[in-house]
This record gives sequence, C-alpha cells and structure tokens, in this order.
Amino acid sequence: MEEVKRRRLLDKYVINAHGISIDIEVISSEEKSVPLYLVSITNLTETTKLILEKIREEFVSKLDLADIEQSREEEVGDLKKHFTLSITRLINKYFPQSDEKTKNTLINYLLEENLGLGKIEILLKDKNLEEIVINNHVEPVWVYHKRFGWLETNIKMHTEARIRHYATMIGRAVNKEITVLNPLMDAHLQNGDRVNATLAPISTKGNTITIRKFAEDPWTITKFIKVGTISYGAAALLWLGIQNELSVIIAGGTGSGKTSMLNVVSNFFPPNQRIISIEDTRELMLPGNLHWVPTETRLPNPEGKGGVTMLDLLVNSLRMRPDRIVVGEIRRKQEAQVLMEAMHTGHSVYATLHANTAEETITRLTNPPIEIPKQMISSLAMVLVQNRNRRTGKRRTLQVAEVTSSGDARVLLQLNAIKDSLDKVAESEQILRLISLYTGMSKENIEQDLKHKEEILKWMVSNRIFDINDIGKIMARYYLGTLKIK
Repeated sequence: MEEVKRRRLLDKYVINAHGISIDIEVISSEEKSVPLYLVSITNLTETTKLILEKIREEFVSKLDLADIEQSREEEVGDLKKHFTLSITRLINKYFPQSDEKTKNTLINYLLEENLGLGKIEILLKDKNLEEIVINNHVEPVWVYHKRFGWLETNIKMHTEARIRHYATMIGRAVNKEITVLNPLMDAHLQNGDRVNATLAPISTKGNTITIRKFAEDPWTITKFIKVGTISYGAAALLWLGIQNELSVIIAGGTGSGKTSMLNVVSNFFPPNQRIISIEDTRELMLPGNLHWVPTETRLPNPEGKGGVTMLDLLVNSLRMRPDRIVVGEIRRKQEAQVLMEAMHTGHSVYATLHANTAEETITRLTNPPIEIPKQMISSLAMVLVQNRNRRTGKRRTLQVAEVTSSGDARVLLQLNAIKDSLDKVAESEQILRLISLYTGMSKENIEQDLKHKEEILKWMVSNRIFDINDIGKIMARYYLGTLKIK
C-alpha cells in the first residue's frame, strides 16, 4: 500500500507493435528524480512470455551477431529467411495449437527481438515520443515524451555488443558504417528518423544510439495554440506577416521548438506559390496542397566526393523560381549572405537560428562568424524566439519582434513566465508600415484584418481542426475568399 502512495499515474495508453498490444504507463515516483515510462506487453500470458524467452535463448545460442554484422545487405535478407524457418519450427514445437495469425505474430516478435531492434521497435511505434536514447548497457533507455519531457524507461540493453549490433544494422540500411576506426555515425533513415551513434571509448561510458523520430503527425498552428505555445494574437500577427510575404527568422535554443515553429509558419503559405525547402535532415512536413519542393544536403562519400552543401542548395534554389524559401538552419556566413540577398531581390525567406533572444539574434547575424552588415538586416521583417522551460518542459514563444529600418530588434510581444501569457510590450511600427506600403491598408484596416484572423483561428481550434492537410484546405479557401465560418 505504501508503494502505491509513492507512485502516481500521469498517463496510460496502448500502442500496437506487430499485432501485440503494448501497455504504456507514465508514472511519477518519489524514488526517481524523473517520471518513469513503463512498457508492458498485455496480450501475452506469463506462460507464453516464459516460453518465448525459452525459444529466444534456444535461438540465440545458434545466432552469431558477428556473422550478421559482416554480412552484405542481400545476405542479411537470406539470413532472415533462414532464421524465419528456424523460428517457425520452434513456434510449431512449443505452440502446436496456435492459429496462423498468432504464429505469425509470435514469429515477428521473435525476429524483431533477435534480428531487429528488439524493444526499441516498441518505442519507435509510440507517436508521443520525439527522441529515443541508449547511453550504454548499464543505464536504462531514455525517451523524450511530447508531454512529459525526458523519461527513464524500464528497457535495458543486455550488452555493449548488442548496442553496437543495432548501430551496425541501422548504418547498413543506409549504406553507412560504424567501426573502431570510424566510431561516429550520423544516418538519416528512409522513414525520416535521424540516428546518431557513437562507439566506446569515444563515448567513455559505452556505446550510444540517439534516435530523433520524424514527426508523422507534425505540429500545426492550432496545436500550438491549444497547448499554449503561442497566443491567438501572436499567431494572427505571424499570419498577417506571412500573407504579405515578410521574411521571418525563428530563433531559440536546442530543443526549444524552432523547427516545429518553422513547420507551423508553413501553415500560412498560399497554395498558388512555389516553396523550396532546404534542410540537412528532412524534418519539415507541409500541407499536401502546397506547391512544395523539399531538398536535402548530402555528405561526401569516403573519397570526399558527391557532397551537396546547404550553400549549394541555396544558390540553386534561386534558379528554381521560388516564391518562398524555407531553410532548416543558418550556420555560416555564406548561407546568411545568400539568404539576405534573396530577401533583397524580393524572395520571402523563413529560417531558424540558434539564439536565445531577439536582440541576440541580431547580434549573432551581425558578428563573426556570420557577420552580415547591419544595413542588410533591415530586409528581415520579423524575429520569433522560441523557448523551452527546462524545469517544466513547456515550449513557449518567448518573443515576437520586428526589425527596424536600422537593423535592430524591437520586441512587440514578450512571454510573462509567471502568468504564462504572451503580453504586448510595444505597438508595431515597421511591420504595419511595410504592410501599409505594400497593400495600401490603413492602420484600422490592418487591426480589423488581425481580428478576423483571430476569429478564424479560434473557430479552427474550437472545431478541432488540427491536421496539417485540413489546415491547408482551410487556408486555400481563405486565400480564394470562399471561407465562411459560423
């Protein structure tokens, strides 16, 4: 009874992996400094689990991981066929009365446990997770949950060899290799997941694997509003700026939600314009009705050939007649120069940058290593700063700022951390001046337009329009002038 009091259930749900129901519980415990993410297979009896473990041990005794690691990709396919036959014989031996569906479920489960990523496959099926981290075989696997932040799981790797085996398998699937001589690997999987792996002794506690999951269900403006990341007023101002082709930089620290906000920004693009996106690793997901060309950088091969850089793609994008250019992250001087030139020649640009405030964003852009002349910065219209509270895990828009004609940042909306609200701290001058210049709208017209946009956003949230493609359709109707809300 005392143990029950010390634990509190924060969330509970079920996921499905290879036909097997998996119970997920998130629990806070007085004994742990972070909540626990507990995985439990529910539709297998204890007896079945014991027999499966016996089959697994019998199978593993004949399994040589070294052979699998050294096999070529086509040979691994043959090995899987061979092992499927072996496992099928064992399943028939221990579960003679089972129907074909049950046998297939058990076969898939055992194959993943021994030739796949084991229980990591379960974590990959959970859409609530953003990150999966293996630090070594001593510590439990950690996950980053969308609602609860970092959680410690009840899953452990049995050996360092197993972690290395997983890293080798992942690399082989995308023609990458990780060895003692090449102990670092950064791989981008076909499903969009990004994997980084390191081998000891480079990582001194043991082998590591970090999997950043590709968001199958991406963040949208209505989701951001619902969870409190951004206010209706700030979202309406952002929409107004994007509709009128003002360029925006999204700043923030690591894990603050910069890329998620970049994805949200794309919700407001009109469908009759051409969008080119440029990323190191594909993370953006835009509405399906947009005229969108996603591009991605490529690392050179072992001989140093065939690499395609961010700068290569940026320069090339200007030859593709883009209306909007979306850039994953600005890191270098040449990239920033090309982007600023693109803004000056009439292209709308949206990009992310590592900086913690609007003022720091301008400082980073105008000082080494990026070092853009301050007079060029005025072509940028808005800066959004994202922040993640390390204590609570909440992601919030910290600041919305306009860039003045002198190239300085002027904060319009500022997060009040105590009230958890985005408060107005100054009236817009530059954004309103630009929109008035481009459209002829008076200040009163612009205020009415902002109010109308807020009404549409409230209607979308109240009608639970959260899907990215549904939002794309709403925006298309808005720009066509056929949207009517009740």
